[in-house]
Order: sequence, then C-alpha cells, then structure tokens
Amino acid sequence: MMLQLRIAGRFLLSSRAQTSLIIAGIAVGIAVQIFVGSLITSLQADLVDQTIGSASQITLTAEEDGEPIIFDAETRDAIAAEGRLAPGAVAAVRLTSALYTDDGGGSAPLSITGGLLREIDTITDLSGRITEGDSSLEDDEIMVGTVFAEEYSLSPGDEIELALPGNVLETLRISGIFDLGSAIANERQAFIGSELPRELLSWRSDEYSAIQMKLTEPFDSVETAESLGNTLEGVTITEWQGQNADLLTALTSQASSSYLIQAFVLIAVALGIASTLAISAVQKTRQIGILKAMGMSDRASGRIFLWQAAILGVGGSLSGLGLGWLLIWSFGFVPVPFSIRIEPTFAAISASIGIIVALVSSIIPTRSTSRLDPIEVIQGG
Repeated sequence: MMLQLRIAGRFLLSSRAQTSLIIAGIAVGIAVQIFVGSLITSLQADLVDQTIGSASQITLTAEEDGEPIIFDAETRDAIAAEGRLAPGAVAAVRLTSALYTDDGGGSAPLSITGGLLREIDTITDLSGRITEGDSSLEDDEIMVGTVFAEEYSLSPGDEIELALPGNVLETLRISGIFDLGSAIANERQAFIGSELPRELLSWRSDEYSAIQMKLTEPFDSVETAESLGNTLEGVTITEWQGQNADLLTALTSQASSSYLIQAFVLIAVALGIASTLAISAVQKTRQIGILKAMGMSDRASGRIFLWQAAILGVGGSLSGLGLGWLLIWSFGFVPVPFSIRIEPTFAAISASIGIIVALVSSIIPTRSTSRLDPIEVIQGG
C-alpha cells in the first residue's frame, strides 16, 4: 500500500506544472461550489427573514371570522407538545383597527395588535427593532412604525388620539418607534397592550383573535400545521408557505439554478482529473510495465492512479476550502444588503464531494493500466 503511495507521489512530482494546474482546477471548482451554494443559501435566508422574520409562521384562529379563539389548557398543551416550534415563540394577540386623525385633517388607518410585549417579542422581536424611544406596552402606551411617525411628525412621548371600533376615542402615548423592515408595516402597524382591545371586543381573558407561533426551521410549517390540525379541533390553521406561493417559487428556482451550476462545476472537475490521469497513465506506461514485470499485480498497479486521484482530490479540496473562504470574505466588501454566511457542514460536504469525484475519475486510467501486458510494453520500448 505504501509503495503505491510513494510511486503515485513520484509520478505527480515528475510533472509539477501539470499537477499544480489540476489541483488549481479542483480548488477553483470547489471554491465556486462553496461560494455559489453559500450565496444562494444566504440570499434565501435573507428573503425569508425579510418576508416572515417579523411575522407569525403558524397562526391559529377561530373557524368563524370575527369570533375569538379560546386559548385554554388543551390548546396550550397541544402547542407545547409540538417540538418544531421555536422555544417560547407563542403569542396570544387581539387584533383590532383604529383611525388616526392629525390636527391638519390628515388621517391614517392603523392595524392594531394587542398583547403582552414579552410574547410579541418572540414573534416580531419588537424590542430589538426600536429606533427611537423605549420598548414598552403599558395600558396607556402605543408603539408605532417609522413611516407613520415620520409622516405625521411624531416622536416618543407624543400623545395621539385614535378612533376605535364602537365610536370609542382613546388617547395613547407613543412609547417607542419601530422598524419592521417593511414600509407597509412601518406605516400601518401599531402595537398596544392586551387589555384595551379585550375591553373593546368584550371578550373573556382567555379569548383572543389569534395565536401566533414561530418555528425553529421555517420550512417545517406545512408539517407543523398538519400536526396541530390532527390535535386541535374547531380552529383554522394558517402557515406562511401557503400564503407566500410566489416567494416559494422564487426560492425553488434559486435552489435549482444553484444545484445546476454546482453539477456542471463537478462535471468539469471530474473531466479535468480523468483527462490528467489518463494522460499520466499513457506517459507512465513503460514504468507501469516494468513494475508489473517485477511482480506488481494488476490491482496494485491500478492503485497507483487511485492514490494519485486521492492526492489531487485532497489537495484541491483543501485549497478550494481556503479559496472559497477568501471569496466569501471578499464579498463582505461588496455593497449589498445581505451578507454571505458559510455553513461548515455544507463546506465539508463540498470538499468531500470533490474528493469522491477525484476518486471516481481514476476509474478509467486504473482499468486501462490493469490491462497492460508488461512484456508487450517492454518489447515496444
């Protein structure tokens, strides 16, 4: 075994330029694979975060519109038993609408979400998105978006009067201004405490408009919705994938293009290695013939090129990991609204695939070498 390894190393060192070029080719191929895969993955994560990062991924509501859902012990236990939910990411909220009118006669409708701040934070990370003021939802407080505050020249501490359902006028103080990453949400969304909407709707303390949840893995939403549907009765379950068909189509298309690019890169790497080893087999025919005449078996002589492929694959893959990291690091200087995050598991898989492709590429020269007749080779000079 060690003899074949030493001979393989000697063969590669005898053609340093050729060896360097094939290692560079493998490195570029693996680096491109890692870069493209990481780019698509990071872009998908950014798109998903922008779309549902501040929204519920699974929502429970009553079967009839306008009716409350009962957040009782049975519902709590069913939700707690669902292992795909992010830890503690459950918010029971009451939804209502309001109309704001400023001193100049301008008005704007608002979609009001009422609930406990600690629960809302698990869904929207509201406290982490504050741009001005404080994160607080006491009984007389409201939090509004950046676009709404800018449009009506509002600041934390200002009081606004809202017209609520049932001809109720309520004066609330702005405690903080948030940025949810969406212009529409920042213009029309507002948050208040849980009691005011409960009083407006005349609901009991366990009655809510919706129960919102987030998942550890957002793409598990379909399975999670089905699981909850088998456990809970009398509720309507909405999951984000069913509400974002266009986004899913775009993500699927991106993933498909990424796989296609990576497949062509691997094919190019395989052809490069196979052609190099085939040329090496032709160039080293006489040496292989002499080795076989000295008693080396067909399998052992073929193993020389398997070792060559392994050396090229390992060297090229390790170099590709470094080059891939360099490309991703360099991308950090490009002015784009997202960053590439390299996944160690994906990088390891890419490097492993590069080595496997190299080993598979050695099949042709290995088989051709095993068919060599040492006597004919030596006689042929």
